[in-house]
Amino acid sequence: MSDNVILKVEHLSKDFGSNRVLKDIDFTVSQGEVISIIGASGSGKSTLLRCINLLETPTSGVILYHGTNILDRKVKPPKYRSKVGMVFQSFNLFNNMNVLKNCMVGQTTVLGKSKEEAKENALKYLSNVGMDAYIKAKPKQLSGGQKQRVAIARALSMEPEILLFDEPTSALDPETVGEVLSVMKTLAESGMTMIVVTHEMAFAKDVSTRVIYMNDGIICEEGTPEQIFGDPQKGETKAFLSRFRGVN
Repeated sequence: MSDNVILKVEHLSKDFGSNRVLKDIDFTVSQGEVISIIGASGSGKSTLLRCINLLETPTSGVILYHGTNILDRKVKPPKYRSKVGMVFQSFNLFNNMNVLKNCMVGQTTVLGKSKEEAKENALKYLSNVGMDAYIKAKPKQLSGGQKQRVAIARALSMEPEILLFDEPTSALDPETVGEVLSVMKTLAESGMTMIVVTHEMAFAKDVSTRVIYMNDGIICEEGTPEQIFGDPQKGETKAFLSRFRGVN
């Protein structure tokens, strides 16, 4: 594997009963890439992220993280997830904890950091996403956009090497989508390696270094945003993008 390749997916398939949701997926993720995965609902995008994060167990194939197969029983999922973090569309915050504790708990339990170190780290990342004024608030007191920014800060507090985003704006009101996309754009500009499942075509076009179009459980087409939005080669890609006038 190349020195800057962090993650490599080979021949990945996932079945739910008799339904094959992912079919022989191959791709690599290099340091500093921002990969947007687009496609219709049900095309396998979120399942692919959940397999990469070990929230689903692939039916077959290999996922290599720095050359180590993470599907090996010796790999401990919590430790791996601290390096390959995930931001969910439904936030997944702990409702019984305030904002600060939400961003500390993973650091103390998984990484073994002291409370003082975890707090300092959490405050840094909450400040980065503009949520440091809300450290004592419980999730129920926050808007959807604020919850998602806390969720991003929580993932960043683990200091991951890759961040996975599973449709991070789909549960948000239109007026709060922009604040979350702004945080994600700043992360991308800082050099964070990101894989983003998204329906936000403008984000995919403007922020990504690579775009993957999935259809019916396969990677149908991939390339730079200029290639995918400006000159798609496959009929399925053209048909999908024709719904987003003003983007392609």
